[in-house]
Amino acid sequence: MTGSSSALLRVVPFPRQGDVFFDPRPDRALRVSWHAAEGYAVLSLWRDGSCTSTFRLPIAEVPDFVDAMVRGLAGVATQATGSAGSRAG
Repeated sequence: MTGSSSALLRVVPFPRQGDVFFDPRPDRALRVSWHAAEGYAVLSLWRDGSCTSTFRLPIAEVPDFVDAMVRGLAGVATQATGSAGSRAG
């Protein structure tokens, strides 16, 4: 292994503030970790216990990200209640 590739293998401990969300597919997860001192949240994709990619979301953009998720969830809820209402009639 070369010196440059060993930098890619550096493991950072899971921060105290964070969470893990498991994919319905086996052996996949999304890890969210906060790095307030650095000014970002990290979204990392995991497969078979290994991190496959990361995305650094600036903390200033987190509210926009959350709003997008809430709007999406509201749309799903609206579709679900609309479907249930159409079956009831």
